[in-house]
Amino acid sequence: MRDEDFIPTTVASLRLGELDDLLLKLVTGDDGLSRVIARPRVQKPGLAFAGYYEYIKPWRVQIIGASETKYLESLPPRLREKRIRDVSGLDISCFIVTKGITPLDEFRVECEKRSVPLFSTTAMSSTTITRTTYFLEETMAPRVTMHSGLLDVYGIGVLLLGDSGIGKSECALDLVYRGHRLIADDLVIVKRHPNDVLLGYSNDMLRHHMELRGIGIIDIKDLFGVASTRDVKPIDMVVKLEKWVEGTQYDRLGITGETYEVLGVSKPYVRLPVASGRNLALLVEVAARNHLMKLQGYDSAREFTRRIDEQIARQGEALTNTLK
Repeated sequence: MRDEDFIPTTVASLRLGELDDLLLKLVTGDDGLSRVIARPRVQKPGLAFAGYYEYIKPWRVQIIGASETKYLESLPPRLREKRIRDVSGLDISCFIVTKGITPLDEFRVECEKRSVPLFSTTAMSSTTITRTTYFLEETMAPRVTMHSGLLDVYGIGVLLLGDSGIGKSECALDLVYRGHRLIADDLVIVKRHPNDVLLGYSNDMLRHHMELRGIGIIDIKDLFGVASTRDVKPIDMVVKLEKWVEGTQYDRLGITGETYEVLGVSKPYVRLPVASGRNLALLVEVAARNHLMKLQGYDSAREFTRRIDEQIARQGEALTNTLK
């Protein structure tokens, strides 16, 4: 996943509460809180302070730890001032000074002059890097809200699609009754994370809730227990419920291998026609089991066709020998 794929945020987002455990304190540069953060991975500008400015990637959060501070203090005052001035003049989102270190006076002056936010924290550099990177990846990840359901079926994240009224919620409820877990019903927030991982979440207001026509809103967690729900799940496959239309061609062998694209990532795709008497929850279970077997290296449809091809080849060979 490229940095360009992430949705830019601002330095002000670091103060919204998710990073409260870092106890970030704004030292100066409050008029620069609208500066852009375009990349989720943070950076330690050690080489830049040594004069190698090409190392700095634009619009990243810069972490200043003990090693950077000690190195700058070892420089002659004029050279230290120049290096800090040069680095502060680049496309910096903000600086975070870690381990409770008092920011150097030159940092305060340059950041105030250039409206670059300068934070301090008592947390270790490693902790600050880990927490900030995780927060930015979550905040900046490309996302889409889908009218669908998401369930954990045998450990497989199944995104359940279908037109309104087709029976998605009833199918999801049947799956929960069978012991599977609900992540979201009706609205699924999908985020694309590094390595093309698609994570599905529920809307905060709708979490653990489901709407059933004729009954109303129910709380799955209260009805079926805490083990019946999850807050987040990677999406492994997509299943779409479709109204059965006479004459429509459906995959009957399972060899086609259709895919469905979400946020530029393709996932295995299964279309299930909805008709009277079809047990949709059972079919979704079978689809999840079949996908699990494919992940383990066994494709029943391809194995079936291979055996047929071998049998045809043997019969053809036998016929040829007979004609000779």
